[in-house]
Amino acid sequence: MLPHDLSGGGDVLDRVTGCASRALASYGCHPETSVRLLNVSENATYLVEDPDAGRSILRVHRLGYHTRAAIGSELAWMDALRAEAGVRTPRVLPADDGARIVTVTDEVTGDERCCVRFEFIDGTEPSDESAEHYAELGEITARMHRHARDWARPGWFTRFRWDYDAAFGAEARWGRWQDGIGVGPAEREVLGRLDATLRARLAAFGTGPDRFGLVHADTRLANLLVDDAGGVAVIDFDDCGFSWYLYDVGTSVSFFEHEPQVPGLLDAWLTGYRRAGSLPAEDEAEIWTFVLLRRLLLVAWIGSHQAADIARELGAGYTRDSCDLAESYLSRLR
Repeated sequence: MLPHDLSGGGDVLDRVTGCASRALASYGCHPETSVRLLNVSENATYLVEDPDAGRSILRVHRLGYHTRAAIGSELAWMDALRAEAGVRTPRVLPADDGARIVTVTDEVTGDERCCVRFEFIDGTEPSDESAEHYAELGEITARMHRHARDWARPGWFTRFRWDYDAAFGAEARWGRWQDGIGVGPAEREVLGRLDATLRARLAAFGTGPDRFGLVHADTRLANLLVDDAGGVAVIDFDDCGFSWYLYDVGTSVSFFEHEPQVPGLLDAWLTGYRRAGSLPAEDEAEIWTFVLLRRLLLVAWIGSHQAADIARELGAGYTRDSCDLAESYLSRLR
């Protein structure tokens, strides 16, 4: 796993913010345009306020996570979903020279960071984890999956995979779950059994084209924006890549997979999914495999992103709850 350079503290973020400010020169922004950090996860995301053009969003990429071609591929799928599948996604705002990806040099390290500017979409994250919202999320996900299966991707299209090796192999993308917060000998034993079971079940499930393809890979309610008229937009395709389609249902309950309301929310998600797509019974039977796949991945993510607010908030408690969830899942398979 490449180190997460944006977790390096204030000095790093100050330099990244400087990159964001200098990137605005490529867009012909008003001299009094401001940038304000909204959040840091894999990337740094900024609100841009231009007295002439209004609000927009600027994403400054972390180093080494995506190539320029991979970022362009993400943007291409977002364009295609909006044009062909009726899924609203943020429009890319090109620079004055037409470039969709702007490169800015860190003045201290000399590293080149890729930046992308998006339209600002009015709306708010759904405020509650209701069955209604999950049904809507399931329907939107089915439309994205249907599009992914039929879409003739450009020949240069490239995105990474979210398969077992990428998740838990020798070069695990988010680090090792064994290095998660609060993973001691007892936790390692339980989660090790889970890891082995996931590996076997995913191998048996297979990666045929009906089950494995291009997915959003982070379809949480946090990545939906709902406007006053009820319109819904899907944001943050930064982790989109090739995985099992059912990985998207696993991501839908990220960080609270152990809560008692989750089975009902998954049922609602399935109800919505069936409005625009279909899942064979044998696929539905593996939904909890993908919930646990995501859960174990997030144990690793929290361990490798300890500077993130949610990682500090969840900490070792998330690992303890993961062990309980793993035991429940494994007991059902006996």
